[in-house]
Amino acid sequence: MPDELPQNELRGLRRGWIEPLKKAYYRFLKIRGNPREIAFGFALGLFVGMTPFMGLHTAIAVPLAALFKWNKFSAALAVWISNPLSAPAIYGITYYTGAKVLLIQDGYKLPAEFSLDALLYTLRSAPEIIGILMVGGIVIGLPLAALGYYFSLKAILEYRESIHRKLEKKKATIAKKLKRKKYLKKKRKKNRR
Repeated sequence: MPDELPQNELRGLRRGWIEPLKKAYYRFLKIRGNPREIAFGFALGLFVGMTPFMGLHTAIAVPLAALFKWNKFSAALAVWISNPLSAPAIYGITYYTGAKVLLIQDGYKLPAEFSLDALLYTLRSAPEIIGILMVGGIVIGLPLAALGYYFSLKAILEYRESIHRKLEKKKATIAKKLKRKKYLKKKRKKNRR
């Protein structure tokens, strides 16, 4: 049985990848602008992130967001759903989905060993692979974008409402203190007479 990590190291590992996600989430909530435009930009980014053009996702999503007058920052943030860590899973799922939708049974098979012939086979298959990935990306990307829009809009509106409530509470506290201060000032004036 392998040695287990001490509890404090395990917490450090979790904190190592959870903290950046939390930071990105709170940064997302604080984006300025119309909540619907932010949510539309986020949905667009998720949709573009499902395409097989990793490395170009931001270059595709930001101009499209600008064209539709949606939030460019949220679009650029959302395309990171597809990153070097998640790409194998995403592309595997989109390829499988695209092949099922297109009724392709004998699609691209990974070569058993790497060789020049295997590389040439892969390059010849590239247009077919990209087409299948595009179809799968669209089929998965549309519902993902719809869910992304809904949840991001809800999160932004709830965050802004909580900020509004905090500000109202703070205003009420300040007003109460001012009222108390005026009352005490009047009372002192009255006592001097």
